Amino acid sequence: MYINVESYEQFNELIASGVTLVDFWAPWCGPCRMLAPYIEQVSEEMPQVKVIKVNVDEQEQIAREFQISAIPTVMLFVNNEKVATNVGFMNKPKIIEFIESNL
Repeated sequence: MYINVESYEQFNELIASGVTLVDFWAPWCGPCRMLAPYIEQVSEEMPQVKVIKVNVDEQEQIAREFQISAIPTVMLFVNNEKVATNVGFMNKPKIIEFIESNL
């Protein structure tokens, strides 16, 4: 599952249960654009993980709440609890390792 977050309410619904990988990004961010294909591949290969993208320019309230000061930032949530954060580019094996090592 790969979802672009459209609202604060939707974001909260998506992280409420299960395992959710959140990609904080912006269209002008080069490393974010490099990360995007790997995030999408992970979403296809790990169907047990919800993968959502939060455009920090459009969803400023979410970005402020989670103190996003640099992008790309990837966070992992389990049942509404943030369990891990990574700032900066990661390749696909590192993303998978990030998820699996924090479950």
